[in-house]
Amino acid sequence: MKILYAASEALPFASTGGLGDVLGSLPAAVKERLGDDGDVRVVIPMYPVVKEKYISEMTLEAEIEVPLSWRHQYCGIWSLERLGVKFYFLDNEFYFKRDTLYGSYDDGERFAFFGRAVMEIMPHIGFFPDILHANDWQSAAAVIYLKTKYAAIPGYDRIKTLYTIHNIEYQGIYDFSILYDVFDMPEWDRSIVEYDGCINLSKGAITVSDRVSTVSERYAEEILTPYYSHGLSGILSSCRGKLSGIVNGIDVSYYNPENDPAIRYHYSAKSFAGKDKDKALLQEMCSLTVDKNVPVIAMISRLVAHKGFDLVCRVIEEMLCCDNVQFVLLGTGEPAYENYFKYLSERYKGKFSAMIEFNKDLSKQIYAGADMFLMPSKSEPCGLSQMIASRYGTVPIVRETGGLADTIVPYNKYDGSGNGFSFANYNAHEMMGVIRQALELYSDRRAWRKLMRQVMSVDFSWQSSAEKYIDLYTSM
Repeated sequence: MKILYAASEALPFASTGGLGDVLGSLPAAVKERLGDDGDVRVVIPMYPVVKEKYISEMTLEAEIEVPLSWRHQYCGIWSLERLGVKFYFLDNEFYFKRDTLYGSYDDGERFAFFGRAVMEIMPHIGFFPDILHANDWQSAAAVIYLKTKYAAIPGYDRIKTLYTIHNIEYQGIYDFSILYDVFDMPEWDRSIVEYDGCINLSKGAITVSDRVSTVSERYAEEILTPYYSHGLSGILSSCRGKLSGIVNGIDVSYYNPENDPAIRYHYSAKSFAGKDKDKALLQEMCSLTVDKNVPVIAMISRLVAHKGFDLVCRVIEEMLCCDNVQFVLLGTGEPAYENYFKYLSERYKGKFSAMIEFNKDLSKQIYAGADMFLMPSKSEPCGLSQMIASRYGTVPIVRETGGLADTIVPYNKYDGSGNGFSFANYNAHEMMGVIRQALELYSDRRAWRKLMRQVMSVDFSWQSSAEKYIDLYTSM
């Protein structure tokens, strides 16, 4: 089976979040399961961060021109192999030599180029996949171009497509005035991408793909409803026969407290001595009072409303005043949240610390040093942080939505079962009540250590999910 993954990011090369984690680990897991029966490849843009670090390991496969409306743009095709998977990097400095992966005024044109380039490179690399697996709106154009411009061309005509929605909030929405000039789509293809008076690339990919998936079973059900779908519930309901949900996994070798080079002290479920030291180090790093008896609650997230920060803001000062607890926060996002958490750091020194930055290595030290990990999301397609936290023995506290509900079983105080704490309603005081249940259990040292071991024993590797993807590819 020949599989080509198309995405805008992949670890360890370039990543801003969960999408990069998935593309850095799922292809390798699929290749491992398929063995010699699988030819698994990945294509992403060549960003400066990739070129600076990895260009010496790459091979230049070809240099081509990519047609896009009236433009013919250069594209260098570079490759390297990692864990049995061949990665391709598409080089065009006009589109991809930017300080950030996303957020440019011309993102539509940038990823239209990427989608067209994915099609154009196939004869030059001698690889026409059985399955093109596109991920999120940045690679949606590849699916649309395949089904419209290339579908009748030998080699392309047998490719089946899977489009995975990692977060339905981001859809690739643009004005119809640039349908041809930027996206190279003629008027007769207008209906494919038209939705609510705009170009909607995700809608187009959902419509023309052979199958559609998302990153947890619960989220696949949720996005059929208006509350979660950001306007696409009607389209998804009409396509529900080809929609499925497969929960993500994590790279358990990358997130491993026994040998992780990003954390100071190593440990396992057999001995938490290293974690105790990591906690003391975290408290010292964050200017918190160093006290092993005070539970540390961590949050690592984009600071945006749907991650539940309005709930946090509603009750956190009450908790800082009334509860024996410390909070550590890492992330960037909306200025209102950034400023509020900076204010809390000043007012509640020794109890609250906010680091307004994106720092992968620091995030691992937080995972390792914290006692609990809070994810009160309004919506969460899958969530990786609760799995990563579990890997480091940091007990998740989550809202029951999307992948959080699929991966975290609430603690049962009567028989000690479960692997975290959860609350159902999007309500600040319900969240606070569950946090206080966790704080109460924390005071029972023996019961808390038992829960930590249960949390660390849950298998969040890609093995089961990779098998489900292979079954899906095979059915296609």
